[in-house]
Amino acid sequence: MAVSEEDEFGEFVAMRSTALLRLAVLLTGGDRHAAEDLLQIALMKAYGRWGRIEQPEAYIRQVMYRQQVNRWRLRRHRAETSVSVLPDAPQTADAAEGSELRIALWAALGRLTQRQRTVLVLRYFEDLSESEVAALLGCAVGTVRSTAHRSLAKLRTMVPELGPEESLGQAQLLGYAPKGVRG
Repeated sequence: MAVSEEDEFGEFVAMRSTALLRLAVLLTGGDRHAAEDLLQIALMKAYGRWGRIEQPEAYIRQVMYRQQVNRWRLRRHRAETSVSVLPDAPQTADAAEGSELRIALWAALGRLTQRQRTVLVLRYFEDLSESEVAALLGCAVGTVRSTAHRSLAKLRTMVPELGPEESLGQAQLLGYAPKGVRG
């Protein structure tokens, strides 16, 4: 890799690693260590191809999605890991507003299966269409649709404050801006 490409990669990592780590934390269900590993693997794969990647963030996100899918497909059945400390989120005008709901949602997301959590993160946090999620996960659109439906129903059961009529808006509840609003 040329020196200029190394500098460009370093700048990219410095600018986007926090947002990518938040995505990794969501994909791993709040397991910060697994999220850091997931991001590190994606960055290592990107580093080797840096000069040939046209859209670096999209490439790294794709690697993270696929790596996480491989993780839950190949993983042995074991209990979910609970975390006591939530990742940092940007502060709003009133940091306490909605914090109980965010905490409840974080806990509920951690109790979903990895497949359910991955579908919800891709569908609502990343704002991907059902067909895009299906292509990333290597499954049928109907599978994505039914998994999202069941996962949302399960979340609403675990967090009754969401209510059946509200749309979840996970990104706002978790304190993050939607994909199109990121800086």
